[in-house]
Amino acid sequence: MSATTIQVTEPADFHVHLRQGTFAELVARHVRLGGFSLAYVMPNLQPPIRNTDEALLYKAQLQAIDPSVEYLMTLYLSPDLTPDEIRKASQAGIVGVKSYPRGVTTNSDGGIESYEAYYPVFQAMEEEDMVLNLHGEVPSDPTNDICVLNAEETFLPHLVKLHARFPRLRIVLEHATTRAAVECVKSLGPTVACTITAHHLSLTVDDWAGQSWHFCKPVAKYPHDRQALRDVIKEGHPRFFLGSDSAPHPPEKKSISAPSHACAAGVYTSPILLPLVAHLLESFDALDKLENFASGFGRAFYRKEASGRKVTLRKTTGKVVEEAWVLGSEKVVPFWAGKELQWEIVAEDNMN
Repeated sequence: MSATTIQVTEPADFHVHLRQGTFAELVARHVRLGGFSLAYVMPNLQPPIRNTDEALLYKAQLQAIDPSVEYLMTLYLSPDLTPDEIRKASQAGIVGVKSYPRGVTTNSDGGIESYEAYYPVFQAMEEEDMVLNLHGEVPSDPTNDICVLNAEETFLPHLVKLHARFPRLRIVLEHATTRAAVECVKSLGPTVACTITAHHLSLTVDDWAGQSWHFCKPVAKYPHDRQALRDVIKEGHPRFFLGSDSAPHPPEKKSISAPSHACAAGVYTSPILLPLVAHLLESFDALDKLENFASGFGRAFYRKEASGRKVTLRKTTGKVVEEAWVLGSEKVVPFWAGKELQWEIVAEDNMN
């Protein structure tokens, strides 16, 4: 490896949205285009993935689009989910269950309102060694001074309580955006981890205020929060790793709001993900952490060994991100559209 090339062993994205139908045919192919061969797939479709059979059907649909990617499937936490279904899911290879507080993000209207009702499910997950993935926000509540800027920090006591009640249950706080979240996860035991997105390493609140293409849930926060995310990566903490939360929407939903509805929440990074992460880590002198952040740490927590395939990145100039990707009538606009990236994928090698 020279100063102008980097190799990463089998990059893995531990939080990605691949949608459904013809839109999935466009975006599912972008996992591999962005340098990744493992995708931890979110279940918030319409309707959500609530049971094992639905998850396996969805996996088969994704494999038909791109069989070269390993898809790790999840279920949507809802009242329909039972301990028996957890055991069935575990036997079928379903890896995790995703919790969405009601109404805080895309397709979360069927989300949870109280965790205590799900304790039997969590106990079964602990016994089956499945992973609980938490969207770490509470719904906005003006009477209690809760809004998008403090919804994550307000959620953290729930994480602490769940970990205390189920210490052997592997829990991932998804897409952290605050210094408080980083400090909370660091204070907890080895069964609690945290994903960090690429876009939250770039954005702060000023970048999405008035700019719909940068609007996501959870929203990017203050500069000191972004710095905390960067610092924990630079530190090389093994329980913090990449989960892109790459969330595509058709441009007409992403770019337009109205008095009756907001624009769609989500930032789309899949087709440029590995070069983008390298570009961002280099910007705060953490390029040497790329291998573990984009592969090693997440694979260790999820117990998914790499096969040895390596992706080679090369330093470049003048590499401009596409303005859009199109397939038939479907279209998606990526993060960083029209801007330059300083790294590009040049090769994939099977090292077995």
